[in-house]
Amino acid sequence: MLRQRAAIYQTLLLAGVGAAGWYFIGNAVDNLTARRIASGFGFLGREAGFEIGETTLISFSAADSYFKALAVGLFNTFRVALLAVVAATAIGVAVGLARLSPNWLLAKLASAYVEVLRNVPLVVQLFFWYAVIGESLPAPAQALNPLPGFFLSNRGLALPTIVSLLPFQIETPMLSGFDFTGGVMLSPEFAALLLGLALYTAAFIGEIVRAGILAVDRGQYEAAQSQGLSQSQLMRLIILPQALRVVVPPVTSQYLNCTKNSSLAVAIGYPDLVSIANTTINQTGQAIEGIAVIMLVYLTISLAISALMNTYNRRIALRGARA
Repeated sequence: MLRQRAAIYQTLLLAGVGAAGWYFIGNAVDNLTARRIASGFGFLGREAGFEIGETTLISFSAADSYFKALAVGLFNTFRVALLAVVAATAIGVAVGLARLSPNWLLAKLASAYVEVLRNVPLVVQLFFWYAVIGESLPAPAQALNPLPGFFLSNRGLALPTIVSLLPFQIETPMLSGFDFTGGVMLSPEFAALLLGLALYTAAFIGEIVRAGILAVDRGQYEAAQSQGLSQSQLMRLIILPQALRVVVPPVTSQYLNCTKNSSLAVAIGYPDLVSIANTTINQTGQAIEGIAVIMLVYLTISLAISALMNTYNRRIALRGARA
């Protein structure tokens, strides 16, 4: 009897959700038709008619389609999110260990870093780093040259790129007039976004790492020290592997937040998926389809990250259970 009642309730709930969805979709279609606004995804094959300031591996011109423009935006989003996640992980682990350091000054500096960056809105930090990079770096003619072939200026970072593998050839950027030609140019917008995302996310990861280390039983420290292990061996071989079981689930949430926060790139003019989709919506008037594309892409990326990290977390849990 209880199963039948539960089945009835679930059927009614499903029918209610379906009816609400049908109403909203039908209402949207009627309003679009009344206003003579086109619907559907046919616009993706039309000529975009605008340029994209930052393209790396995917060449793009105004004559290409909206679909290719969105693909460039997706690649730009994925590139900055991936690099930010890697950088945030490295910085966050270092900050978490620094907060537990017996060195008073180092621990206080790490604590100040966490408190400041966690409590300042990310978009404000992006504006700050964009202003710093744009105003404090010299013009291309006086560009900094930290490494051979690398030039840092207010136009961004110019670095060599691989032209061909067989034979192996590298193209080095060269100063030509008021800018660099050849190689790859990473814009100030990209640098500001990457720096802001990495430092902001690292502050949260640092606290997660600190909590994970503190969660390891004190007896593990004493047992390792009794075996004559050094402090670095103790942390690398004993503490961190056990702390991972506590750290991985909340770090997964930070990876997801970092990826979704990359959508703030529109605030500083970096051509990510959201920025290019906004331009597409303004030109075509098809806001529902454009927003649907954005939602679908971010949902797919988030689910992929979750699946990957959950798989890794299960393997860690199994190892811990066997131990």
